Amino acid sequence: MSEQRKKARQLANEAVADGRPLDWFEELYSQVAGDESGIPWADMGVNPNLADWLQDCRGSVAGQSALVIGCGLGDDAEKLASLGCDVTAFDISPTCIDWCRQRFPESPVNYLTADLFDSPAEWKQKFDFVFESYTLQVMPPDLRGTAIRLLAGFVSPGGRLLVISRGRDATDDPGQMPWPLLREELHRFEDCGLTEVQFEDYVENETPPVRRFRVEYQRSGQEREQYHDTRPERVDPAETRTL
Repeated sequence: MSEQRKKARQLANEAVADGRPLDWFEELYSQVAGDESGIPWADMGVNPNLADWLQDCRGSVAGQSALVIGCGLGDDAEKLASLGCDVTAFDISPTCIDWCRQRFPESPVNYLTADLFDSPAEWKQKFDFVFESYTLQVMPPDLRGTAIRLLAGFVSPGGRLLVISRGRDATDDPGQMPWPLLREELHRFEDCGLTEVQFEDYVENETPPVRRFRVEYQRSGQEREQYHDTRPERVDPAETRTL
């Protein structure tokens, strides 16, 4: 295991033990002081699992409004913007967002500091394409149900959500952060009004190899009126952070 991943796990474990399971992201970004080698997920390039999907997807994202969840250092957001998307990208870490703006000073991407569990109300069913990669897997399982509901809520009528995560079977060891997801957990997106379009279960060629889930969902184009009648209550971040 790399020293960077050991450090991230240490910070995550300490934050979870203190009842503040999301605070460690800012701690990590601020501690590395602009050195991307200290961020274990910062490859400084487009996520290859997103790039493959964009190449093969059954419909262009060009011209669509897009939201990137937990955007990290911005490479995925920039890729979507290069394809003509109107991109909003957020991360809970202010240091991370400042870093994105410094890397891409002329970017059309709207980079924002935001907490998924206290996201702007105007984001509800606003985005044609929502991209979630590796965020759910670094959340303790107790937070994932609420996170999934909120993520699904960003998808506009007719819009799509792409989720990429580590994957495991129920009989597998859940391991340490990043915690692989069960397919059964991802079924919750369907409980939130989305339809599974494609589910992929494959092994990515890393060292060691990593099992991935890549799942595309879509919302029916006829749901906005019903949604406004049954909109979920705004989440209290204090409640979601209590484990």
